[in-house]
Amino acid sequence: METKAPIPRAILVGIQVPGVDDVAHAASLEELRRLLKTLGYEVVGTISQKRAGVGGATVLGKGRLQDLAAITGGPGVVGSMAVARKSKAREHFEDADEKKSEAPQIEPDPDMPKPQFVVVDHEISPTQARNLERATGAQVLDRTGVIVEIFHRHARSREAKLQVEIARLKYVSPRLRESSGGDARQQGAGAGESDLELDRRKIRDRLAELNEQLKEIQRDNEQRRYARRDQLRVALVGYTNAGKSSLMRALTGSEVLVADKLFATLDTTVRALQPQTQPRVLISDTVGFIKKLPHDLVASFRSTLDEALEASLLLFVVDASDPTYESQLEVTRNALREIGAEVVPSRLLLNKIDRVSDVDRAALRAKHPDAILLSAKSPEDVAVLRETIVEFFEAAMVEDEFVLPYAKQALLGEVYENARVLSEDYDATGRIMKVRGLPGAIARLRRTLADS
Repeated sequence: METKAPIPRAILVGIQVPGVDDVAHAASLEELRRLLKTLGYEVVGTISQKRAGVGGATVLGKGRLQDLAAITGGPGVVGSMAVARKSKAREHFEDADEKKSEAPQIEPDPDMPKPQFVVVDHEISPTQARNLERATGAQVLDRTGVIVEIFHRHARSREAKLQVEIARLKYVSPRLRESSGGDARQQGAGAGESDLELDRRKIRDRLAELNEQLKEIQRDNEQRRYARRDQLRVALVGYTNAGKSSLMRALTGSEVLVADKLFATLDTTVRALQPQTQPRVLISDTVGFIKKLPHDLVASFRSTLDEALEASLLLFVVDASDPTYESQLEVTRNALREIGAEVVPSRLLLNKIDRVSDVDRAALRAKHPDAILLSAKSPEDVAVLRETIVEFFEAAMVEDEFVLPYAKQALLGEVYENARVLSEDYDATGRIMKVRGLPGAIARLRRTLADS
């Protein structure tokens, strides 16, 4: 009989820096808790502290570090490898800073197994992670490492796997140098140093190989996007777990993955709006965003996000039931500004409205009068959204008329795919077609007829 592997237990560490209020700080820690739940970890407690920043050698002040060590079973001090002594002024400043902490002390439960992981709600340096591990006796992860691991587990397509491996190697590389470099420096030139250099070269070579493979895939993607350039394209964008995949399924009838997990979707999926329109409207579901999303992951998924840049309409999907939805929306907007997608026409969708009270719903309408309030679970709401999408494209369409010669009837399918045929007639020269479509699509059809 198989025995289940024990669930990893973790304790969270949060630093509340100036400019971050209590609500935002609590929301960030709760989000980290959900990230760890996605990985299958059990969060057993939180250590939180108000500090001027996260640049200290051990992230926490010495008092809170000892509180943390009491829970994890560590010594509470870094030991002989501690960084250089601080000045008395600096120590006084940090002590005063520590006294401002409002987090209650956590009493360790002697009957419970000690947490094996300490997870910091910030990106920390390899040196800070090593110091925390010495002081706590636990394995230390930071927010970036948690997100990278989730991406690694959830990647399905070849492109996503390549992108995630690139980000993962870039994350691991400095930590590999830091952990191995200390031994190499003590030993001097020799086997340790050679091993470290070998590891570095392996990572560089692997990154070069991955980037070359990724370029090939991206070239294919660019060709596909070019072929769709005159089609009607909508991109769903938003914070992770805002309900984009649920809306994708509701709008297109596709069997895309829907899961109550952060970053359940990493691959861009493109499907036609259902019931189908003439011409077709293509809907794409994109990777979600999150606060403090590692820069290397944003860079790696740039080609995926190009779906948003090249769309005709962006639908910003927001979880209206989340009290921090406004900051989540701003995270999404900022990420799209980075790739220049802020110029693309957009509509705001306040999703999961079925979880919102009538009073809060009225407040949302007053605050966002142009937004669409809906639930992806409601067929009526989805039907209204579908009509909104169709009306958006209808407003930009023009009518035209041309003759499709009898010798070129093979092009009839292309006409129907890129425009709506309003009427057809026949004369001695061919099929007379009155059509309606986007100006770019009409112009391309005319060029195709002239060239073929």
